[in-house]
Amino acid sequence: MIDIIHSALRLDDRGDQFTLSFKGKTLLDHSSKHPCVQIGRGHGRFRFYYGLFKIRDRRLERIPCRDYILRSASDERVVIEFPLGEGGGLEMTSEVIDGRAHFGFRSTGGERIQSGNWNRFWIHWKAEAGEKVYGGGEQYTHLNLRGRKLPIWVQEPGLGRGFDLLTFVVELTKRYGGKWFTTYYSQPTFIFTSGTYLHSECSAYTEADFRRPDRHTLHTWDIPGKIIVGVEVDPPSLLDSLTSYLGRQPKLPSWAYDGMWLGAQGGIAATRTKLEAVRNAGVKVGGLWCQDWEGIRITSFGKQLMWDWSYDKDLYPYLPEYVKSLEAEGVRYLGYINPFLALEGELYKEAAEKGYCVKNARGEDYLVTITTFPAAMLDLTHPECREWIKGVIKANMIGSGLSGWMADYGEYIPTDAVFYDGSDGLTYHNRYVADWARINREAVVEAGRSEDITFFMRAGYTGSTAQSSGFWNGDQLVNWSFNQGFATVIPGSVSLGFIGAAYLHSDLGGFTTVLWLKRSRELILRWTEQAAFTQTMRSHEGNRPNVGVRLHEDEVVLAHLAKMTGIFTSLKPYHEELSEDYQKSGLPPMRHPWLHYPDEDALHDAKHQYQYMYGPDLLVAPVVKKGRKRRSLYLPKDKWIHLWSGMEYGGGPVTVEAPIGMPPVFYRQDSPWIELFRGLKEC
Repeated sequence: MIDIIHSALRLDDRGDQFTLSFKGKTLLDHSSKHPCVQIGRGHGRFRFYYGLFKIRDRRLERIPCRDYILRSASDERVVIEFPLGEGGGLEMTSEVIDGRAHFGFRSTGGERIQSGNWNRFWIHWKAEAGEKVYGGGEQYTHLNLRGRKLPIWVQEPGLGRGFDLLTFVVELTKRYGGKWFTTYYSQPTFIFTSGTYLHSECSAYTEADFRRPDRHTLHTWDIPGKIIVGVEVDPPSLLDSLTSYLGRQPKLPSWAYDGMWLGAQGGIAATRTKLEAVRNAGVKVGGLWCQDWEGIRITSFGKQLMWDWSYDKDLYPYLPEYVKSLEAEGVRYLGYINPFLALEGELYKEAAEKGYCVKNARGEDYLVTITTFPAAMLDLTHPECREWIKGVIKANMIGSGLSGWMADYGEYIPTDAVFYDGSDGLTYHNRYVADWARINREAVVEAGRSEDITFFMRAGYTGSTAQSSGFWNGDQLVNWSFNQGFATVIPGSVSLGFIGAAYLHSDLGGFTTVLWLKRSRELILRWTEQAAFTQTMRSHEGNRPNVGVRLHEDEVVLAHLAKMTGIFTSLKPYHEELSEDYQKSGLPPMRHPWLHYPDEDALHDAKHQYQYMYGPDLLVAPVVKKGRKRRSLYLPKDKWIHLWSGMEYGGGPVTVEAPIGMPPVFYRQDSPWIELFRGLKEC
């Protein structure tokens, strides 16, 4: 917790150096020896493989902005010019807007700095000893970013993402091995445990460097239009202020908490059979998610989808009637869409004729390869294209009775693409996925169905939280890997919570079966235990549904699912209260314990990043290692009750028995939900 001295800007100008503070906290500390701003020129190179980017920079020039001229200063606005020679310069305007400090940059000649070919920018702000850094989008490997340099770029994560055999093999064969920082949801937004947050409105490639003890650095491949800094008294106030600026997600509909969303495919007969097998085993099902509603294609990667967004007349010949029959049974039907178009589909023919696809430099439709086949991409900068695809969603999806869908992809925009409105690929690449979210949201709102239809995405950027009602953690491997397997959904979700995402879940059991990897029964059981303590339980058959354990055919898995969906649905009033709390305060349901216990430094230890609080009253520490029957964790200093044994704990390091079916879950002794929690072990 910090003490805010005042809510104004304060400039301490000492002639050859200055310090700029906000709400009593030093932000910029400038001198000629250590300037707070630098600009430069560079030439970036982007190598693009199946949505994964290899990025390099050839720096041409870098100029420290050592000298400065104070143009004006008040409690609400400070203007400083950094002369750059030949009558030009960079002007930095700091002003207080809605309780936040906004930093803007422009040339003193009245034109954008970019017009002089300055396309690199660095700003250094003061770091505090011992502070931790969170956010940056969805970070699967390292939750606390202090001591690391993080690239910000929306992309596929690649396979492996670390120093392991899978990454090595994939790099040798397809050059598709990822790094610890490659992620679908990347955003230049950070929260510091010293009591501040920073958000950059620059959408170009960015690097955030937290490796130095005395300063942090934000490096952008464009001059940022705006950088926003907030300073607040406690962690909840930080989230409240930040999410008020970025926008909070639309609420999930109430039916989302009525059971798991069963992932099934294969047509009406096959999905009905799987649904009945699961429900007959006592599993509570609130939704049937059929990603193949629009048809399938079989590739070397596995069973994939036909991207022509109308229901497949062979697999689902009477889909609207099927959807109605399911809804009468209390089961909602969900589908799938993405911003690609299959070249052999009817929609592509129409879009190509009308000029609705992203172009290459030759004016042709820019075709990109997704796993094994090429596809065209919708140009979301084209107003008529946006209305057209919204019409497709409203007519073919909502019109067929769908209550939701996966709004997939958005990461594949090449930097050399040509867009209808003249947008530059470097600065539009990250924003594309936020536009994709906005289009899906507008279709739902325009159809008058914002209260009972939801959609969920894996990719995101600034603006996504204000539009998408759900996110999932993407395509985890079907294994125990701490690089890309089950464990990664926990830091991934918690880091997204730090930038304002609340309605999060993962593919129960994982998605990617590749090479020697296949789902095991134990993995599904443990993944199910974690999913019960999130806002959504959803399974996925994966890219190779017939390889590994299939949940609808395994009696042990079905019995476990019945128990865990019983817990999930029993928690419905608690789920809904957490949702309402997020709408009011910006606090995500899956959250870091620091938000409630800011003075406990042990909570930031990397070995504790695989546990989380679900709201203010539950602490969940899933078993994320194969074969383990016990779990060590850290309880914040409070009075806790172990869900299964009823034993009381006072906080600190603990080790508990954790057989399958009894994941380590604790509730606060003085929780108002204590009776509900006590009843969970009877499910």
